[in-house]
Amino acid sequence: MNIQLNQKSDKPIYEQLKSEIIRLIMSKEMREGEPLLSMRALAKDLGISVITTKRAYKELEDLGYINSVPGKGTFVAEGNQTMIREQSLKQLELKIKESIELSRQLDIKRSEYDDIVEFLWEE
Repeated sequence: MNIQLNQKSDKPIYEQLKSEIIRLIMSKEMREGEPLLSMRALAKDLGISVITTKRAYKELEDLGYINSVPGKGTFVAEGNQTMIREQSLKQLELKIKESIELSRQLDIKRSEYDDIVEFLWEE
């Protein structure tokens, strides 16, 4: 797994880990049914606490992204493409909202904002 954590971020490590795993699932870098590293192995690889990894895994399981099977491991949940799509759209909406708020702070007109989006979309 290609997970990037930022120790200097204001965002807690377990939240960063959770976000990174969601990103990997949504980008299909991790496929349905694919096993995740054990909590201990991932904690060791990332140089973080097992408790931190456990909290991230628990929240991911509560959200339906992963399933834990006692004695077998933890796997990317299967059959939840609709939920993953909804989460993707939710993340996109948040980013767009942030960009709109920034545009308003910078006194960017709606037509200018639309032009920027159109230009970047065509890139």
